[in-house]
Amino acid sequence: MVKREFTVLSHDGKTPLHAVEWLPEGKCRAVLQIAHGVSEYVLRYEELAAYLTERGVAVVGNDHLGHGGSVASGAPRVYFGPAGSWDTVTDDLYALRTLEGRKFPGLPYFLLGHSMGSFLVRTYLIRYPGTVDGAILMGTGQMPSALTAAGRAVSAAECRRIGEEQASPLVQKLAFGAYNKAFAPNRTEFDWVSSDEKTVDFYAADPCCGENPSVGLFREMLRGIAFITNRSNVRRMNLSTPVLFVSGEEDPVGERGRGARRAYRSFQRAGVRDAELKLYPGARHEILNDVCRREVCRDLADWLLARVFDAGGT
Repeated sequence: MVKREFTVLSHDGKTPLHAVEWLPEGKCRAVLQIAHGVSEYVLRYEELAAYLTERGVAVVGNDHLGHGGSVASGAPRVYFGPAGSWDTVTDDLYALRTLEGRKFPGLPYFLLGHSMGSFLVRTYLIRYPGTVDGAILMGTGQMPSALTAAGRAVSAAECRRIGEEQASPLVQKLAFGAYNKAFAPNRTEFDWVSSDEKTVDFYAADPCCGENPSVGLFREMLRGIAFITNRSNVRRMNLSTPVLFVSGEEDPVGERGRGARRAYRSFQRAGVRDAELKLYPGARHEILNDVCRREVCRDLADWLLARVFDAGGT
């Protein structure tokens, strides 16, 4: 595997985004672009990248605005920007897809989004239909519209009260506190991340993981969730684009399977022709960092390579 780190300018016009390519040492058969989750960064996916590059799949990705190495000098962390910045981050995904497409012309191209990244990828599929050959939605969910509306109202009120660049203990408790409560009594505040205690401890010790998101980021993410759960928007996707849903069966973000199934069924109702769902028993939110990680890597590689053939790759 050949690893290359570089920067690209965000659509906000000021932030250099930290990006990474992991390339096969032999023939490249396809490209997978990763959209990571909230309060983490793309280098955490290196184990998956090593597995896939051995099978001829190049893996690329960038740290989203305010995450990892994509923070402008003096800018707040875990903050996308002012109202509308959800679209900025989605446009950043498309810009990297365009850049990598020029480097690998004609190769099948796929997206993988985890957690918040899955909501970004779902936004991408609506706004840029037909520009990828398949998508993997990992750790996704489908909040009821009333709950989304309530969350947006609370986030908007907190933005006015404390400023959108600040973290809100109230919003934090309503979101991540509720996730962790499902696994009480808790050993750490991150028990919901994985059933593997070593993974949880490593996550907690990483200064770029588990950071408190700004209330402005919550506002943007909830706006994105409202957008992707609108039925008319879902029907704007290219319905021939294959989609794989994968989640832990105990993932609180996906309501222990209920939300993941709800999202999967919404794609089916919209007419997506190739949609699959797999839930991993006993696994929590980060299935690539849970006890099922090897099975997940194998399943993702099998799904990708089957669609590489379908897309005309070799």
